[in-house]
Amino acid sequence: MWDAYLKGFKAYLQLERSLSDNTVEAYLHDVALLGGFVADNYSGLGVDAIELKHLQALTEHINKLELSAGTQARVISGIKAFYRYLSLEEVVKQDPTMLLEAPKLKRALPSFLSIDEIEQLFTVIDHSTPDGQRNRAMLETMYSCGLRVSELVGLTISSLYLDIGFVRVVGKGNKERLVPIGDSAATQVKLYKDHVRPHMPIKQGQEDILFLNRRGSKLSRVMVFMILKDLTAKCGIKKNIHPHTLRHSFATHLVEAGADLRAVQEMLGHKSITTTEIYTHLDRSYLRQTLEKYHPRFA
Repeated sequence: MWDAYLKGFKAYLQLERSLSDNTVEAYLHDVALLGGFVADNYSGLGVDAIELKHLQALTEHINKLELSAGTQARVISGIKAFYRYLSLEEVVKQDPTMLLEAPKLKRALPSFLSIDEIEQLFTVIDHSTPDGQRNRAMLETMYSCGLRVSELVGLTISSLYLDIGFVRVVGKGNKERLVPIGDSAATQVKLYKDHVRPHMPIKQGQEDILFLNRRGSKLSRVMVFMILKDLTAKCGIKKNIHPHTLRHSFATHLVEAGADLRAVQEMLGHKSITTTEIYTHLDRSYLRQTLEKYHPRFA
């Protein structure tokens, strides 16, 4: 019974919600967790007979597993999505998750690099090697455009409009957006695309992928992480750096320079402005300058 519902739920997430493969797999895992818990504790209880009290028992269970608040919230989000689907399919008459509460989450502020640290990162790249040329173009593009790592590795040659300074990006849910690319990043991409990439072996089906590994295939997200980790170690940066750090740095530097939050939201591809607001963790001097400039009674 659960397998049949999971199959339909998967199709719903992919076709109607247009969620990424990673999100779909996470939600299916969450529902499987619920199924296992019900089988162990409420044998014979059907999916249409589950009530709020059973789900609250599950939340107590996962809390005892010492999962992070973020993971617990994700599990509950997956189960809520599952019951929205069951409601749409009229499998259940009443959604038992309506009053189910997730743990309160603190809005964590990811680390970001200063402009000087960004320059240090680019300086230690060995431009004498094909990999170095690719890495410079790749990281410049991530920082210039504020890309997610999945968007970076999926970037195609046909999505480049360097003559007018834009890149077409496929984001979450296969939603496309046009993002400006800076002159420095555009120059590095041209150098890599015209002088390095033509000399690489290219696997069938990868002809349009911009950034390739030595075997001529699309880079993995893990590979991008390892490249970045190696470079930060070389330049002596002690922060906990990962690919999202460049995206976070992009947004932070824009907001600190006075960029409109709506424009930053558009470039990042955020559905909601509240997601973008996490990037407004500005230093005290910037906040004071803003008040001095705009507040009529501040002196």
